[in-house]
Amino acid sequence: MKGNNQLELRKAERVEVISLMDNSIDLLSASSREEVKRFRDWAKRTFRNPIAEHGLSMLVRVFDGDEVHSVLFDAGCSTQGVAINAGRMGINLTEVECIALSHGHYDHFTGLPTVVRAINKAGLPIIVHSDMFKKRGVVGADGVIRKSPSFPSKNKVKPAKYIEIKQPCLIAGGLILVTGEIPRETSFETGYPQHRTFIDGRWEQDPYIWDDRALIINVRRKGLAILSGCGHAGIINTILYAQHLTGVKTVYAVLGGLHLSGKEFEGRISQTVEELKKIDPQLLAPSHCTGWRANYVMFKEMPDALVWNSVGNLYAL
Repeated sequence: MKGNNQLELRKAERVEVISLMDNSIDLLSASSREEVKRFRDWAKRTFRNPIAEHGLSMLVRVFDGDEVHSVLFDAGCSTQGVAINAGRMGINLTEVECIALSHGHYDHFTGLPTVVRAINKAGLPIIVHSDMFKKRGVVGADGVIRKSPSFPSKNKVKPAKYIEIKQPCLIAGGLILVTGEIPRETSFETGYPQHRTFIDGRWEQDPYIWDDRALIINVRRKGLAILSGCGHAGIINTILYAQHLTGVKTVYAVLGGLHLSGKEFEGRISQTVEELKKIDPQLLAPSHCTGWRANYVMFKEMPDALVWNSVGNLYAL
């Protein structure tokens, strides 16, 4: 693992991203993209069908010659869902050498203790931000704050070990970059206004969720693949920062949650899609918190790029 004073993201020869958990599952629709394989296309034998839930988790494999690294990005919203799906997909989680969490919300960390036990490696690094440990909540229309589930303590993830870092850092032998805190540059990606954090004995407004990070991979001959957990920083801010960190302008693929669902966020859909059109990713696979309205607009405006994600999708980039 290298901090930001040593950053040099290596190019990956190829990448596999498996959707271990998402809000949606579709086992019947055919894929029109060669690089997108549905669960029943790549599973080598018959398994029980995986399940969907309001959460996100991806298994990311990066390849460079004979070198292979496996990273788990987020862990879903139930204690067992990701582990169940890995088993039904025929994936042995012991291949995972590192876990990276996008941010400290329950729909991304609840399955963490279970997957850590399945991986069963002493000292397994879990890349986190210190803000993930804070007490958090969301204020409703009635002014009542609904407290969010607590982040797992260090004892609950033993024998793995939390690595707290706010800056960009390299994992997977330098083939994956964790963005660290993402600067907020756009005028329309204004955070989550109902979000609250308990600080010094009182609930404080905390819209920006600074622990929100993404993964970046530079795929040889193609460009950047950007994996977003929820995109609280804004997917355009995330892409701009990925380009800044790597010096690579070409964005090949954008996958994951873009948080464009809910009345506080749906007003940002048109501006987000206009900026995505300028960036022009060849593959766009929104999931989790993106919402059907945003997916609908992206399909109308970017039909050749848009892929409907499903639990069990395998992206061969």
